[in-house]
Amino acid sequence: MSRMGDVLAGFHAAWEFESDSVLIRYERGIRTPKLFQALGERRVPLEAIAGVTLTRGKRGTVVLRVEPRPGADPLMEAAAGQLKESGDPYRLVLPAEREVLAEYYADELRTLLTESGPVDRFLVKPPEGPLSFKAYDGKATFDGRTVNFRWFWTGASSAKWKAGDQSFSVGELDGVEWRSPEVFEGHLRLLRRDAEMPAAQADQDPAAVVFGLGYGPVHESLPFAAAVLAAVRTSSPVAAVPAPRRDPADIAERIRHLGELHQAGLVTDEEFSAKKAELLSEL
Repeated sequence: MSRMGDVLAGFHAAWEFESDSVLIRYERGIRTPKLFQALGERRVPLEAIAGVTLTRGKRGTVVLRVEPRPGADPLMEAAAGQLKESGDPYRLVLPAEREVLAEYYADELRTLLTESGPVDRFLVKPPEGPLSFKAYDGKATFDGRTVNFRWFWTGASSAKWKAGDQSFSVGELDGVEWRSPEVFEGHLRLLRRDAEMPAAQADQDPAAVVFGLGYGPVHESLPFAAAVLAAVRTSSPVAAVPAPRRDPADIAERIRHLGELHQAGLVTDEEFSAKKAELLSEL
């Protein structure tokens, strides 16, 4: 750019143009999309940008947008085109009177772009952990190395209760499938290297958590999915890590709920005995 540190401020964000990147700082305010607030700021290297556009927006605005190269950003890879336009972190909406200034920066950026096409590694840093969110049927946590699912007895299916809480090392995973909570059957599914195919329904798959109204919102579950995906891409396959020993009170609660499933006829005698023994062995 012509000068280091030039800043173009729009609605919900400000872009700082540097010689090798664009630093996007998102505002924190009641009208700012929650995803932007969760991201805070993002540095986008110029090598991660395929192009720049400037278009007319709604109600007297213009929109400056940079197009990330396919494979450059784990957040956009995890989103897989499901983000609404208003939640696109690569759009800067400005008042129409700043159109000339926006066109100037768009032209400046275009002269610096030398790469295009897909990339084989992430160039934009993923969201930092540890991360967690509450889905409808369980709580998901990620510490940068391991994804844990802890089921809620009020939402988890009997199939998940039979399988028990789950722990996945990123070395066991092949990818992540995120389906927006803003659509029907939204979920986060971990794709395992050793699995032939995922379960037909996410609510029956112990490697998935399902979303519901108010559970697994975009601004929590998408950064989570992106962080896991980035870790998977940079990891090597490793053996599964044994689950740590559980709190006795937690084990007792799970045995109690298992008994309720047994009495309701959702768990057979054999399944009840086997699962109870498995839970007791974790003490």
